[in-house]
Amino acid sequence: MKTDVLVVGGGLSGLALADQLTREGIDHLVIEAQDRLGGRILTRNLDGGAFDLGPAWFWPGQPRMAALADRFGIPVFEQFETGDLVYQDQSGAVQRGRGFASMQGSYRLEGGMGRLIEALGDVLAPESVLTNSRLAALAHGEGGHTASILQQGLPRTIEARDVVLALPPRVIAEMVSFDPALDERQVAALRAIPTWMAGQAKILAVYDKPHWRMAGMSGDAMSHYGPMVEIHDASPVEGGPYALFGFVGVPAQVRATREAQLMDLARSQLVDLFGPAMAEPLELVLQDWAKVPEIARSKDMTPVGGHPDYGLPAGLQTLGTGGLHFASTETAPTFGGFLEGALEAAERTARAIRQRVPEGA
Repeated sequence: MKTDVLVVGGGLSGLALADQLTREGIDHLVIEAQDRLGGRILTRNLDGGAFDLGPAWFWPGQPRMAALADRFGIPVFEQFETGDLVYQDQSGAVQRGRGFASMQGSYRLEGGMGRLIEALGDVLAPESVLTNSRLAALAHGEGGHTASILQQGLPRTIEARDVVLALPPRVIAEMVSFDPALDERQVAALRAIPTWMAGQAKILAVYDKPHWRMAGMSGDAMSHYGPMVEIHDASPVEGGPYALFGFVGVPAQVRATREAQLMDLARSQLVDLFGPAMAEPLELVLQDWAKVPEIARSKDMTPVGGHPDYGLPAGLQTLGTGGLHFASTETAPTFGGFLEGALEAAERTARAIRQRVPEGA
């Protein structure tokens, strides 16, 4: 099988790039290891509502996200933040009216971030996207590239002029075999880049009524007691069902063996923070990203403490001249780690590919 551009990874960056290639008439193929598109974007429909279990926000000053939502007619709304905040200290004691709304001023999409994935997927030709297709090895060189993939477990070969790795750098370093092998400095550079949100887990609690709002609370909570360390309102823009989600502060290794206990503690914590009406959620869901090997590797089990200094290291930039490109959000120099960064990386890679298109092609 042959294509001009092979895009490895069907997350936001890979799909945005494929969309650009489609509009420019450049032949391409997208392969995705998972059985769904979206990568770290995951929106689940529960009890009639759409809830983000991956990234949920973008911000003012991130024009690519705003433009994409506008292009596809997806309504944008501000994160709910009306009402008191709640703080839980290390002893478990709860104080109302203390803390800060860390996501105040951020934007969400009506129907969840998954609507972007659906919209981008819909503009691509069905035959140009292969799910359940994992890149295993890549023979790369100035004259072109040969990718060895496993499509639903069966081997297949794809030849391409350009290959775009729209995957977290650590996943590339650990799951793709290169011929010729990348040099030690290049491999070390890939391994050194933290995968954004890969070590995190989120718990979502869905209710038929916004009990916290009815009690004059915003749904924002900070906790030094846990298991959730930061909680936010995750409800739709209007109507129900309503929801809160929390980032889990329990280490990935502990989460893997004590999930039932973790969920019981989360239910109790919601009652402690917001009152007895929170005791019986319609749904209580855990999304543990550390369990997804296509996203999280062993070095990602401990979430980063702050926002890393992202961007594509110089030692990897030179590979682009030979048609090997890196395009995950972690490679974006300005908005790395954000959804905006995924679009920034796709935009940069599209320019690099455009420069390599032979004249008259």
